[in-house]
Amino acid sequence: MTDYMVLLYAPETDAEGEQARLADMPAWIAVTESLRNSGVLLSNNRLHATDTATTVRVRGGDTEVTDGPFAVTAETLVGYYLLRCASLDEALRHAARFPAAAYGSVEVRPVHDLSGAV
Repeated sequence: MTDYMVLLYAPETDAEGEQARLADMPAWIAVTESLRNSGVLLSNNRLHATDTATTVRVRGGDTEVTDGPFAVTAETLVGYYLLRCASLDEALRHAARFPAAAYGSVEVRPVHDLSGAV
């Protein structure tokens, strides 16, 4: 079994667009409950908007703190799921079920197992 980080990206939206996305909540709940009930879901959460982000960089020993996201892009990171799946194919099948795949994008990455590294 491998852990996969599923990163959910979507365009920033206004209040009307947010209402439209909230209409997808039953689909989100159904997918989340399905993943939880099958034992695949390890963790998940929605993130606040990018205007609440703070970015930290250390360069030459100096710490720089900047309000806002790391990068300005058309799609922003809006949430994540951490899944434990038997294969990448299984993780991709689950990723395609997320409503965000219809209006944004869903990135799937394997997580390094560092349990034996220390």
